[in-house]
Amino acid sequence: MTLYEELQARGLIAQVTDEKLIADLINNGKATFYIGFDPTADSLHVGHFMALCLMKRLQMAGNKPIALIGGGTGMIGDPSGRSDMRQMMTPETIQHNCDCFKKQMSNFIDFSEGKALMVNNADWLLDLNYIELLREVGSHFSVNRMLAAECYKQRMEKGLTFLEFNYMIMQAYDFMALYQNYGCNLQFGGDDQWGNMLAGTELIRRKLGKGASAMTITLLLNSEGKKMGKTQSGAVWLDPNKTSPFDFYQYWRNIADADVLKCIRMLTFLPLEEIDAMDSWEGSQLNKAKEILAYELTQMVHGEEEAKKAQESARALFSQGNAADMPTAELAEEDFADGTIDILTLLLKSGLVPSKSEARRAVEQGGISVDGEKVADIRAVFAKDAFAGEGMVLKKGKKNFRKVVIK
Repeated sequence: MTLYEELQARGLIAQVTDEKLIADLINNGKATFYIGFDPTADSLHVGHFMALCLMKRLQMAGNKPIALIGGGTGMIGDPSGRSDMRQMMTPETIQHNCDCFKKQMSNFIDFSEGKALMVNNADWLLDLNYIELLREVGSHFSVNRMLAAECYKQRMEKGLTFLEFNYMIMQAYDFMALYQNYGCNLQFGGDDQWGNMLAGTELIRRKLGKGASAMTITLLLNSEGKKMGKTQSGAVWLDPNKTSPFDFYQYWRNIADADVLKCIRMLTFLPLEEIDAMDSWEGSQLNKAKEILAYELTQMVHGEEEAKKAQESARALFSQGNAADMPTAELAEEDFADGTIDILTLLLKSGLVPSKSEARRAVEQGGISVDGEKVADIRAVFAKDAFAGEGMVLKKGKKNFRKVVIK
């Protein structure tokens, strides 16, 4: 099986400009390709995970990845998939986020001499002359075609700023700059980026008279059609300080039965024959598949030691309701009023819920227990002394745990 055939079998390929050409490039290690990452936060998240895995697969086959950090485009914000405009970030915040991305990407991609590149589009976008850009680049874009693109169409009713309207032009310019400076002949991205990517290939054709290719990756959606990588308390991050290895493991361990085999195919490096054999699994066997998925992905992101600890902790929690390595939340002195803390504040401070209203619902629905005892009263309070020593264990639902201690 060729690399391209394997990507097809894993369900990773969505749209391509020229299937035969792209297959030849990546199968024979002739692709110098890029994927862009806008630094909208100080950590990569599960939404970036599939792109990083794809870069790793292609590099292992002899192709050369370029990780493009969007220090320039991050100042505009991608309107794709957004119902409103992104919050504007300062140049200092963008630079900090770029630095964080570089560190995390090194866990997936070998950036040693000649094997891969990491570049920042701020190096060319921030120095552009506006009038020159309008004349040299803007003249090649049809406003009618731009407005027909999905990324803009869905924003027209609620409002699309001229700032964001320029995003497609900036991304197309990136591809042309990478083509000219680094010989980049192929761009990969999520399927919601198709319009922007086609704009890049078209700009290269019109301005340089050359051919470049694009391929989109299938979006990671659950069985309900929603993007994966979100929890009630927010995104699932790759930074262990934002999402602990245990919580990362638990996210994948708790996904729906209908999604587990698809995720194993798309995200892990397990042989396809081994995955195909799981197609007949059902019932409790799917729990085993979820453990395999959670372990493989946690190992990739956080290393073998953390993956083993997370797996052991998860198994201990299912059987005993406690474990030494479960995530820990710390309470400060000011969290207590007259030496006590109420259950709603406790749940909020632990990170198990994003708001007190969510905490109230969880208690009223009977989904909260403290040290193995169900808490049904939203007015319940706990004395400060109860958190001494090893602390208390909060449980939300069947699978979400947190140890709470005093700083």
